[in-house]
Amino acid sequence: MHKKMKTAIICSSLLLSFSVFVTQAYAQTDAAAKSKLNKVTQTYQGYKTLRANFTLTVQQPQQASNYTESGTLSMEVATGKYRITTDRQDIISDGKTQWMVLKEEQEVQVTEVDNSSETISPSTIFSFYTKGYKYVSAPDERSGGTPLTVVELSPEDTQTPYFKIKLRINQSSNLIHDVTIFDKSGVKYTYVLKNTTANPSIAADAFTFKQTNYPGMEIVDLR
Repeated sequence: MHKKMKTAIICSSLLLSFSVFVTQAYAQTDAAAKSKLNKVTQTYQGYKTLRANFTLTVQQPQQASNYTESGTLSMEVATGKYRITTDRQDIISDGKTQWMVLKEEQEVQVTEVDNSSETISPSTIFSFYTKGYKYVSAPDERSGGTPLTVVELSPEDTQTPYFKIKLRINQSSNLIHDVTIFDKSGVKYTYVLKNTTANPSIAADAFTFKQTNYPGMEIVDLR
């Protein structure tokens, strides 16, 4: 796979993962699952800001090794501002504009943030909850000694590239433990959330792109 294409796919999967990460008051199916998801939503909505470490693993069918990327998410909840940082890319948004910094390619892609209620993105994670998915409870699981509640979501739009999302929730904290996205191509994206910090102090300019921090990079304005 071409390196730039692979990076774009990873960036897209990161955004999708973070969108699912707290967008859990969705849809209309299982009452027990709805109650569990509402607890998750209430927990995250109680934060002004949050920071968490994450690991994203991409499993491709018939491949001996997996792709793994780790990084940090910082977010200002009420405004939808966010910053996702990994070794390969930074994804920065001030709530209106998104800058996707592809470090290896020395390129910055600039796009507008779509804040419509139908769009899944980090900026709409607390508003996109009235439609879009069916969900059901699945048997509880464990990760090490941690008991996890499991909810499976399926998109109502059959044109989406994925057919199922498996969400595992820490039973004691109501925080997301991990999310697995099942792509129709057979690829699985597993996002593990660690060390979530509620209401950390985050500098206001953390959510604004500064070109001086990325000297020599090509700016590609896609707006």
